[in-house]
Amino acid sequence: MEIIRSLGDTGFETLFNAFNDAFCDYEIQVNRKELSIMLERRGFSPGLSFGAFDDEKLVAFTCNGTGMFKGVNTAYDTGTGTIGKYRGKGLATKIFEYSLPFMKQNGIRQYLLEVLQHNPNAIKVYTNLGFNVSREFNYFKQNVDEVKLNAHVLPAKFHIQETGLNHKDEMALFWDFIPSWQNSFEAISRRPDDFKMVAAFEGRQLIGYGIVEPESGDITQLAVSKTQRRQGIGSGILKEMIRLNKFGTVKAINTEITCTAITHFFESNNIPLKGKQFEMVKAL
Repeated sequence: MEIIRSLGDTGFETLFNAFNDAFCDYEIQVNRKELSIMLERRGFSPGLSFGAFDDEKLVAFTCNGTGMFKGVNTAYDTGTGTIGKYRGKGLATKIFEYSLPFMKQNGIRQYLLEVLQHNPNAIKVYTNLGFNVSREFNYFKQNVDEVKLNAHVLPAKFHIQETGLNHKDEMALFWDFIPSWQNSFEAISRRPDDFKMVAAFEGRQLIGYGIVEPESGDITQLAVSKTQRRQGIGSGILKEMIRLNKFGTVKAINTEITCTAITHFFESNNIPLKGKQFEMVKAL
């Protein structure tokens, strides 16, 4: 019989082995370093993460991140999985329901997650648990050597240089949508050395920026001042991020589907749409 308990005393190696077993049939695999980085970036809280154990073997789990999201103390599902032969027992649902009292006791006021739109079974489970779709996201990906940058020439009055999070309040003014959990400034600040931030300036005035994780090719944020668009600034920022990228592909995960400007921008640079996700939330 499976026993559910916190992952607070569970070592990383045990968690990695369970994660590896649970996702062994998935297209994309992660190694130990990648999993460690992913968990840290997403705010992994072992004490508020839970798993099902069969004779001390971790067979199902939900790794939760904690932090603020849109001003609300939030738990974020940073990884839920069940080892093959234990599927069909409803362990993910049992783990979630077991976790709720602990979440509330620790001041968590909402639970947030993302789910692929082509996974109807998972969507049904979350809907039955009381989650509602809050947003829809697009996912773009391309091999670096197949990206076709727009031929815009950046006007001489603009220049692009590396920058830091000290400009984040100005950067937020350029947003067409609030970044998802894993792309937020809070997530980036957990591992700032993993990212390169580039910004476009007119004189000393910030007019656009982009943030990329060079080791993964992940573009976490990209925005240009609404009054300065269609002048090649975004293309110039993208060109610099691709130059800094050390990975074979470039990707942008969780751009809001309602933002047609960013959709057109990536597709015009031959970074095509690869999939869609739902962001779902449940008030606690």
